[in-house]
Amino acid sequence: MGSMSGTPERTVIGHSAGDKLILFGGLPLGGLVVGFFLPRIAHWASGRQWVPFQGPLKLIAEWDSWWIVVICVVLGLLGGLLLAAIALEDILKVTITNQSVEFLKKQKTVKVPREKVSVAFLDGKEIVLQDSTSRELVREKHDELKSQAKKIPAAFRAHGYAWSEAGDPHESAFRRWIEDDPELPPAVNAVLKVRARAFDDGDKGKADLRDLRAEATKLGYTVKDKDKKQYWRQTTP
Repeated sequence: MGSMSGTPERTVIGHSAGDKLILFGGLPLGGLVVGFFLPRIAHWASGRQWVPFQGPLKLIAEWDSWWIVVICVVLGLLGGLLLAAIALEDILKVTITNQSVEFLKKQKTVKVPREKVSVAFLDGKEIVLQDSTSRELVREKHDELKSQAKKIPAAFRAHGYAWSEAGDPHESAFRRWIEDDPELPPAVNAVLKVRARAFDDGDKGKADLRDLRAEATKLGYTVKDKDKKQYWRQTTP
């Protein structure tokens, strides 16, 4: 899910009014419908032993009263609204102006001034900004459909940012990381060793991967991931 809109002053990549309508209209409506039919679903499922949670299902099936239906409808509606809010927060919103690029996701904002950006490009589904030393300023996964993603380069160029159509200008410098790589300083190897353990840790692992990538950047190395493997290169002196 994603969209793109803009004016001469700014271009916004991310959730639109249509996306909000789908999320805050469709999910609460779905929750309402599920809530309304939940007692009937519970009654049907409670007699089938292959269906899990037989205890709660039988309890709901026994409460055959109108107020149970009302409670289920309200809970379904509230659950749909909560899911819509969570889904909207998880969609990356990028605001591009002639002065800066702002990334907003999960209530966290990263704003990069125009003068710091040397080049912008796409690396798969990720938007990447680099400075003049090849250091990555931002790397964020966008949510655009393939047809919309084709407009991202034009959005950056429209505001005067240099865009690399071929991707990372320093792609050939990346090397796959191996544990205790002799070409890396001990501090960088230590960071990448911890990162390697974070790939299978769910949401906490994603946060650690991001934070530890930032640590590697501070040490003068750029790190990117592919299929749970780490690749590194040294930033330009």
